[in-house]
Amino acid sequence: MHITSLSASPSERSRSAWLTQFALTRLECRATRHDDILVRQLPAAALLTADVQDQAIAAAVQAIEQADLIVVGTPIYKAAYSGLLKVFLDLLPPDALRGKVVLPLATGGSAAHFLALDYALKPVLSALGARHVLDGVFATDAQLRRHEAGGFVPEPDLIARLDRALAPLAPRMRSLPEPALSC
Repeated sequence: MHITSLSASPSERSRSAWLTQFALTRLECRATRHDDILVRQLPAAALLTADVQDQAIAAAVQAIEQADLIVVGTPIYKAAYSGLLKVFLDLLPPDALRGKVVLPLATGGSAAHFLALDYALKPVLSALGARHVLDGVFATDAQLRRHEAGGFVPEPDLIARLDRALAPLAPRMRSLPEPALSC
């Protein structure tokens, strides 16, 4: 399974980037290929002008096109996904997500924003052709506490919700141990 992660946080040490990478660790032994797209590292001018001829932008679009599974991670700001994510999604071709499985992940300061995945992000994913969107996983700051040595510590409930969201992938994976997705 070719997995592409799309991390759309402007911050290098963000909860959403960490959650995206954590989700990938739940699938790492299943990936035949894995590409990471860190939108904040793409050239800003090329992003803002939708310059798909730019080498880095073209490589990112190609990674999306070749993926079987796309893991999209974003912080929620003012009840919507990040502007970085919007700029990147806007430069994708209209059917870029057709035939792909998409896992939306988001983080936010409070549970007041958990519906942003459903009312803000999922419609855009659908507009790009995604028909196989897994249950989104939203985590509050309290569910991803900072660890003194760096990184974050996920609450057990968050891990359980992530594993439930990944469960529909089981039939697509060969030699999947039952019932968990762990390697």
